[in-house]
Amino acid sequence: MRRNTWIAVSGCIALVACGGGGDSVAGIDGLGNPGRSAVVSKGTITGFGSVIVNGVTYDTSNATFDIDGVAGAESDLAVGQVVTIRGTTDANGNDPRADEVIYADLVEGPVESVNVAAASFVVLGQTVLTNGDTAFEDDFNPRSIAGVSPGDIVEVSGFPNGNGEILATYVDLEDSPGDFEVTGIVANLDGGNLTFEINGLVIDYSGASLSDFPNGAPENGQRVEAEGNLDSGSGRFVATSVEFEGDDDLGASSGDDVEIEGLITRFVSATDFDVNGTPVTTNASTSFSDGSAADLALNVAVEVEGEVNSSGVVVADSIDFEQEGTLELRGAVESTTTNSVTLLGVTATVTASTAFDDQSGSAMSPFGLSDLNVGDYVEVRGFDDGGTLTLTGLVREDDTGDSGLQGPVTAVNDPDFTALGVTVTTTVDTGFQDADENDIDAATFFSTALNETVEVEGDYAGGVLTADEVEIQDDD
Repeated sequence: MRRNTWIAVSGCIALVACGGGGDSVAGIDGLGNPGRSAVVSKGTITGFGSVIVNGVTYDTSNATFDIDGVAGAESDLAVGQVVTIRGTTDANGNDPRADEVIYADLVEGPVESVNVAAASFVVLGQTVLTNGDTAFEDDFNPRSIAGVSPGDIVEVSGFPNGNGEILATYVDLEDSPGDFEVTGIVANLDGGNLTFEINGLVIDYSGASLSDFPNGAPENGQRVEAEGNLDSGSGRFVATSVEFEGDDDLGASSGDDVEIEGLITRFVSATDFDVNGTPVTTNASTSFSDGSAADLALNVAVEVEGEVNSSGVVVADSIDFEQEGTLELRGAVESTTTNSVTLLGVTATVTASTAFDDQSGSAMSPFGLSDLNVGDYVEVRGFDDGGTLTLTGLVREDDTGDSGLQGPVTAVNDPDFTALGVTVTTTVDTGFQDADENDIDAATFFSTALNETVEVEGDYAGGVLTADEVEIQDDD
C-alpha cells in the first residue's frame, strides 16, 4: 500500500482515553500493566514514527496491527487512514504506547458515478464526499476527485455523517480487488427473504456467516459490515459475511477521559448528541472555542474532550469547532522554523495536528517539518486563523516547476491582484475562467474577482506569482 497525499483533519474523528478511568484497577490497566492507564484512540493518521493520531505519537514497537481483519504491519498504513489504537499511558497521561492498531475501511468496491463539481462519487450505492483535506493515493492522476473514474475499484476510509454519507479521509485505488465491503446502518430488513439495505444497497445475507449479533441476526438500526460481491444480474450485494459493528466502537469505560474529533452524527440538543456514534453531553462547565453551544448541529465538525460517565456518555469539558483546510499554497520552501514553513512569501504555522506526507522520490517515513530543506517543492493546505495560515496538511512532492495558490482575492489592481498575501500578476497570455469553467476575459475577471476564491497556476519569482491560469472557484 502506497503513502497518500492529503488528510482530513476537519470532519475526522479521534477518540483518546487520556489516562485514569474505569479500565485501571489499583494502578494496573486492563492489560495488566502496573502504573499505567488504558487508552483508546480513534482517528486519522497524520504521520509516522511510530503512529501519530490527533497530534499524539504512539510508540508501536510492541504493537500488533490488524488491517481489515488480517495481521499486518505499520508499513501497511498510510497518512489519512482512520485507525483505532488500543494501548496505555503512564499515570500522568504521558508516554502513550500502542498495544493494538486496527484499520478498517468503510467501503470497498467499484465506482458507479463521479460528480467532480460536487466533489463526490458513489461506490456500492454509498455516497462518498471529499474535500480539500481528503487523501488520494498516488496512483490517481491527478490525486484529487478529478482522478476518480467510473469503474475504478476503490477503498475508502473516513467517517459517516448524519445523512448516511461518507466523508472520505483517504481514497485508495485497488489493483487486485478481492471481496467488496460496505459498512452502514441496517434498514428495510426482510427476515423472510434474508435481505436488508444499507443506504439503498440491497444486501442478500441468505448465504452469509453472521458474527457478534446480540440476538443472532441483523436488526434494523444496527451498524454492520458486510463482505461479498455484487450480483451483476440483480444488482444486489451477495454477502459472504456480515458482522455486527455496534453503534460505538470506542471501547472506553466509565471514568475514562476521552477526546473526540469529528462530525456530529446525531443531534437532538446541546446536551444530547453523538460524534461518530459516541453519545456526548454538555453542562454548565463545558467551555467552547471558536463557537458556542448554539453552533452545535448535525454534521458540524468538533473536537470534544471529557470523561465517560456511568451511562457511557462523554461529558464534555471542552468543545472546539474544527475548520477545513480550504486555503492552498504550492511552491518551493523558502525557510522553516520549529513551527512554521514559508513559501511564496507566506509564513504558515504548523501544529501538532498538521499532517505530513512525503510524496517525493525520497519517500521518507517518518517525515516532518525538520526533514524539509530550502528549495523542496511542497503543497500545503490550511485555514485562516486570525490572519495566520494554520496548516492542516503538508505534502512534499517532486518539483513540477509550477507554483500556485487557492484563496480569496483581497485586493484588485488590474493587471494585478492579491490572494493569501501573495501578489499575482497577469499578462496577455493568462487564461481566465469563471466558477462554471467558462472562459472569460481579463476585464470580466477583474470586475468580479474581489472577495472571490480563486485558483492560480503560474511561476513565482521575485516575490510575484505570474499567472498562467486563473479560475474562480465555486464556494457552494
